[in-house]
Amino acid sequence: MTYSKIKPGLKYELAVLGDAPEQVHVFEADAIDAVNAAIAARRPLLVRGEPGTGKTQLARAAAKALGWAFVSCTIDARSDAADLLYQLDAVTRLGEAQITAALKKDDEREVRELLAEKRFIQPGPVWWAFSWESALEQAELVGVKPPPQLDQGKPEAGCVLLIDEIDKADADLPNGLLEAFGSGRFQPPGVDNPVTRSDRPLLMVITTNEERALPDAFLRRCLVLHLNFPEGEALEAFFIDRGKAHFSEVTRVVLENAARQVRADREHWQQLNLAAPGLAEYLDLIRAVTRQESDEKDQLKLLERINHFMLRKHPEA
Repeated sequence: MTYSKIKPGLKYELAVLGDAPEQVHVFEADAIDAVNAAIAARRPLLVRGEPGTGKTQLARAAAKALGWAFVSCTIDARSDAADLLYQLDAVTRLGEAQITAALKKDDEREVRELLAEKRFIQPGPVWWAFSWESALEQAELVGVKPPPQLDQGKPEAGCVLLIDEIDKADADLPNGLLEAFGSGRFQPPGVDNPVTRSDRPLLMVITTNEERALPDAFLRRCLVLHLNFPEGEALEAFFIDRGKAHFSEVTRVVLENAARQVRADREHWQQLNLAAPGLAEYLDLIRAVTRQESDEKDQLKLLERINHFMLRKHPEA
């Protein structure tokens, strides 16, 4: 259930999602301790930090390291707490009702069964995380597929649930999850039995970019991991270390030059209180250079020519 066999610095390569760049996660001691504590306490782990610090990737890497299933959802301004538990396919139900009316079915019992809510309820991510078996049964009833497991996680071993960017929603969403998280159960409409959290291990990872404050009642029920970039030379060392994990064939000279450039631009934009480049921009810079040039000298020249495309994203004051 824990990370007892994983040491800080161990890296995991994650399955590529569509056209997204390759992802490699390097585990750090603090994150390992936080994940283990959240699993043991059966509490959500709220991961705070600016974009690019690896909050989302941590959840996927944890699922792969543990061999557990992975379920995720990304929050936006229109997200509702109920959507994370289940979704009622009202459009399909309306269509069925119209067809039933057109066929002029007289058997009321048959009509009620055809239009019963449970035939149009789709399991949400929390349902899959709480009880994979009952979610699978409901999914088969309504004809939907379970969440794909690109990293070969096994639901019978456990599950990692990622609720990404919860700060995009208003306070109603985190508050709406409190009862389900606290009691470990919820009741979808029309479904005979409540969904109850199984005894299998579950890690709930919730991320925030700090765009909106979260309710105190919600925070009290979470463990909190703060992911922050180091400062100064330590930041360069951090970038270089991550660069080696992603691009083993790139020379240290190229990695160091790119790290210095990103650090300089980052400090410049921070002084202006503007969003600053981070790890994502550093990796993009290395990726853009190494895919165009193979020789170190040519890579360094190209680095100087294209860095402003990657790093200077605000108009100069």
